[in-house]
Amino acid sequence: MVEELRILDEHTLFDADAHYVIPRYQRAYAWEDKEIGQLIDDINDIDIDSLENYYIGSLIVSKIQGKAETYEVVDGQQRLTTLFLLLQYLVFDGVLEGDLGQTLSFDCRPNSNYTLARIQKILASQIDDENSIEQPILNGLKVIRLKFEEKSGLNRDDFVSRLAHVVLYRIEVPEHTDLNRYFEIMNTRGEQLEQHDILKAQLMGYLNDRGEQEFFSKIWNACSDMTGYVQMHFSPSDRENIFGNEWNSWPDDKWSDYQQSFSVTEESERGATIAEIVDSKFKIDDIDGMLDNNIHVRFDSIIDFPYFLLHALRVFVELNEVSLEKPLGDLLDDKKLISDFKNVISQGKMNGKPIDKENFSQMFIIHLLQTRYLFDMFIIKREYSGEDNEGEWSLKELFTSGQGYKKKAYYKNTEFKYAYEREKTYSSRNKECLMIQSALRVSYTSPKVMHWITELILWLFNNDDDQNPKLTDAAVSIAAQATQENFLNGGNYKLGVQTPHIVFNFLDYLLWKNDKKKYEDFEFEFRNSVEHWYPQNPSNGSFDSWNNKDTFGNLCIISRSVNSKFSNLSPESKMKSYEKMVKKGSLKLRIMGEIMQNSSNENWISTLYQKHEDDMISILKETYELVN
Repeated sequence: MVEELRILDEHTLFDADAHYVIPRYQRAYAWEDKEIGQLIDDINDIDIDSLENYYIGSLIVSKIQGKAETYEVVDGQQRLTTLFLLLQYLVFDGVLEGDLGQTLSFDCRPNSNYTLARIQKILASQIDDENSIEQPILNGLKVIRLKFEEKSGLNRDDFVSRLAHVVLYRIEVPEHTDLNRYFEIMNTRGEQLEQHDILKAQLMGYLNDRGEQEFFSKIWNACSDMTGYVQMHFSPSDRENIFGNEWNSWPDDKWSDYQQSFSVTEESERGATIAEIVDSKFKIDDIDGMLDNNIHVRFDSIIDFPYFLLHALRVFVELNEVSLEKPLGDLLDDKKLISDFKNVISQGKMNGKPIDKENFSQMFIIHLLQTRYLFDMFIIKREYSGEDNEGEWSLKELFTSGQGYKKKAYYKNTEFKYAYEREKTYSSRNKECLMIQSALRVSYTSPKVMHWITELILWLFNNDDDQNPKLTDAAVSIAAQATQENFLNGGNYKLGVQTPHIVFNFLDYLLWKNDKKKYEDFEFEFRNSVEHWYPQNPSNGSFDSWNNKDTFGNLCIISRSVNSKFSNLSPESKMKSYEKMVKKGSLKLRIMGEIMQNSSNENWISTLYQKHEDDMISILKETYELVN
């Protein structure tokens, strides 16, 4: 059972009738200054005006039989104890009212219990037996007190307002779980359950059949591994059941189509444990994921699994016309993963009716699988080339070779073809799609704003296979729209460093497409600095400053390392000292360099910059008119 508990509310974590026992197999309280301070800072950073919940972690418990509302804490006791101490301090300080009572205790640790029972006296400096005080708990209280009482201390009233948004998920393990073994597993993980772990447990809990739960878990775990292709994270038998004999067929749409996969083993007749639900470790067969030349294939995803879930949810809402009382947020925020799903499940309606939780779990897990299938085939990734090296952009799909147990996967460029076309005809479309997607990727570096992924996946769902070649057009339209809305519409081309990166990268894509042969060496990289070709502050006053330096014709996008080398040099000096660097840079930079090869600084600021700007703006405007 998973229960959402607020730190402050009518139904709170520390209800007077609830009692938490820290078992003897767990270590004593051990959080120090850094961990305590971080917890308080995280709470204090909550948007005080937001109506959103803030997830602060999970608490794994086992209900003690025969004792009402008494729980043995399996995992999360350090955070639990710190929250207990924090609330005790706020009560002592007069900001909160109430009595936490004896809601927390340690098994077989008398000094710890003595200290917890006398916290209010300790805070009031009325310690009667210092030898019985547990020093780590005492230190925790001191750290909390110092955070609030130092000169730049926290505003207590504002902090309490923020605390009202804090939620913690209490997860109750099934009866008869081996708690020692479970604690060992969680300790090995070395981390708190992530939001997606808890979400998985919640969605699985909506399914009543054990076989369905296991099938759900298989799909979820396969999708959660964002390296490689989803097919390769299933057993050979499940792989063929789901994706067909060639491993690349579209997964079935109906829950009933997967009945053959709902088999329950003798071992699984027992109830599912939380440890099993959250365990995402999968062993991939050694024979799989190999190229024909025996090179191991691994791909680095451009997003992590929590963000993939957020994309999948938004696509699900659109495809199924889910009406929401409160729209999902503008940002893809992994901190709001659970709250976003809760919003859809609890408040959403399909066909005018409230969402049935069991039906939602069934529909969403199939949708998640299909979304991942499309994501792997049609959304760019990186070829894995080692931990310290970024591989090439990749847009490939999975194929098979061999028969029976010798069957292997191999990968080739995703086929963007119309019916009956030969490879020579459509091979260039793959490159174009890869290039425009990589332009989008390097423009939107934060996963919170990668809405283009949602838009492309939704487009793929809404268009059949015969339309897949037009995916490039869909991506170009996204980039063109962003350029229009954030740059062209305003008519102000003097934004300087505030010029959106998508403008430069989209322009580079169009320049590349217009002359692929000339720019065959060009690749999109994370160029994160907007450079003034004619500098903002001329070096040592060696040449005149210029009022139009912030205009688009004088700007380009470069890497930070190149930016430091260019410094405040003039265009002539940049070409003289770093010509090779210019010729390997962004395409707009290359064009400006070509202009300067037969010109001067004076000619640049008098006429050449304006002609260059007019040419570039014209390309952007014409493209927008063509695609919209």
